[in-house]
Amino acid sequence: MRPLAVLLLVSSLLSCASGPPPAGDSAVANYGRENGRVWVRGPWDAITPSTNMDDVIDQLCPAVMALPGARDGDYGREYCGVIYTLGDGIYYSSFPSPLGPTVLSGASKRKQCHVPALVKDQRGTPDPEADYHNHPWPASRLSEKDQRSDRQYLQFRVQFDTRCNIQKLVPNLGSSLPGEVYERHDKSWVLIGIIKPEDKPYGYLTPIGNQ
Repeated sequence: MRPLAVLLLVSSLLSCASGPPPAGDSAVANYGRENGRVWVRGPWDAITPSTNMDDVIDQLCPAVMALPGARDGDYGREYCGVIYTLGDGIYYSSFPSPLGPTVLSGASKRKQCHVPALVKDQRGTPDPEADYHNHPWPASRLSEKDQRSDRQYLQFRVQFDTRCNIQKLVPNLGSSLPGEVYERHDKSWVLIGIIKPEDKPYGYLTPIGNQ
């Protein structure tokens, strides 16, 4: 397992879903807390596995938007999950988790959830490749906090809003290369900005054309 995947398994990272989890058996069966860390089950049966990670990414937004609170704006909920492999060349999505810090209920312009620290798949040992989360508002992009280097443990971070505008961060951790932020347009990724090496700790994005 790569070092980044090991880091994910030993550290619970705050990203961007707050509020109480949905009631019912799914919260027990598909995600929870273990020794203070959030775990999720995989694979998520709403997402068809693929040898192409982009095929998995393209399915995530519609599936997450069908979950309770995912479209409810200031009163909404964010969900976090993981895209992983089992060493078989196929990409899977975990179930998403709404678990995050304890916060007061009510309207809030900021939502938080814990990126899952562990994926449980009875078929093998998951190797995490990317994390994903939603924003419960339209026209909501990756935030500077989403992009900060101290919040990146995997190769990619995927985020989408209620309009299913999808963004992807390639943080290029431990590299002199800048971080890269892409948007999904017509089944292709379009580079919209970079995070200069000196700006990685802060998540500052420099739009393309302003370098």
